Amino acid sequence: MTALRLHVTPADGPLWERRAILIDGATPGSLVTVRATTARDGGVWAAQATYLADDDGRIDLDASPPVSGDYRTADAMGLFWSQRPEQGTTGVPHPADATRPLRTTLVARTEPGTGHLDAPPAVVDETSTDIVQRLLVSGVTRTEIRDHGLVGTLFRPALDGPLPTVIVMNGSGGGINEARAAQYASLGIQALALGYFRAPGLPRYISRTPLEYFETALGFVIDELDPAGGRPLVSGQSRGGELSLLLAATFPELVLGVVAFVPAAFVFGAQGAADPADGWDGPTWTRDGEPLEHLWHDNAGVTWQPWNDEPAPTRHRDVYVDGLHDRDLVAASRIPVERFSGPVACVSGLDDRAWPSSMASRMVFATLARHGHTAERLH
Repeated sequence: MTALRLHVTPADGPLWERRAILIDGATPGSLVTVRATTARDGGVWAAQATYLADDDGRIDLDASPPVSGDYRTADAMGLFWSQRPEQGTTGVPHPADATRPLRTTLVARTEPGTGHLDAPPAVVDETSTDIVQRLLVSGVTRTEIRDHGLVGTLFRPALDGPLPTVIVMNGSGGGINEARAAQYASLGIQALALGYFRAPGLPRYISRTPLEYFETALGFVIDELDPAGGRPLVSGQSRGGELSLLLAATFPELVLGVVAFVPAAFVFGAQGAADPADGWDGPTWTRDGEPLEHLWHDNAGVTWQPWNDEPAPTRHRDVYVDGLHDRDLVAASRIPVERFSGPVACVSGLDDRAWPSSMASRMVFATLARHGHTAERLH
């Protein structure tokens, strides 16, 4: 009979909801390894961590940091956010189909021979449980939008309007971010997941994407979706974060607020999502048919580039820092966020290894402060 037990609360709930994970029945002082595996599009993602049981044979994952494993903080959700793809896995962590929940299996296993030296050692013991994380919750409706040339999916909570409304945009992977939009709707926020490339009927590449497309989307939300405050917020991650700030600076009268995840402070070239005919340093955005200036356009400070796995000249070189040496181009490609007077939130990663999103976020807020921005700012 298994003495080791796993308790998860709640076992079934929205994706955004924190889980409490407790273990009991372990040998006092023993080590217990917990492994979490989640079936995602393209294969399995997993994380694991090893914990030290207390004198009562208990482990609270929110109170006890792991002694080894994929993360080192006291956080039960670490078994989710530290997951990485297993060998042979492709694709992205969030499902393309927001109606399909994520299912994670937790397996807790005692490390044999561990425990207090003045007591019998632990023997192999194992237990498991399943966790369901739902993107689409009861009452939220999903409607495909194919009006006015727009391609997207609307998620609306079962609430009376007007509702806070956000336009959700993906990054350089393109497509339609239904997963994030569905989660907003589960919290009472109307969300339009808007595609702008690599979505049905849209271009395959991000190169030369017209800002007028997003102007149309903003107008559609204002005219058709009854957003609280009369306007939507704009939100996106990575290139979508750059785009969110750019839209607020370009169409400030149409945007209520900005939520930018790992954004840029400058307009960049198309990089990895570029049309091969343009290349990584080709233009990303256009307005009135003309390309917006970007930081990779004949930048005098950049003599190398890492996107084809070309190594930096020294370990201390960073192409995003080198790019700032061309001050004329910096001035021409900077996103003029000071034109926007509404609230701005940025979420960045200090160890962001795609681009320096924390530096960019700090630049954005420094610019807003210098120009007397008085609305809410959150980094």
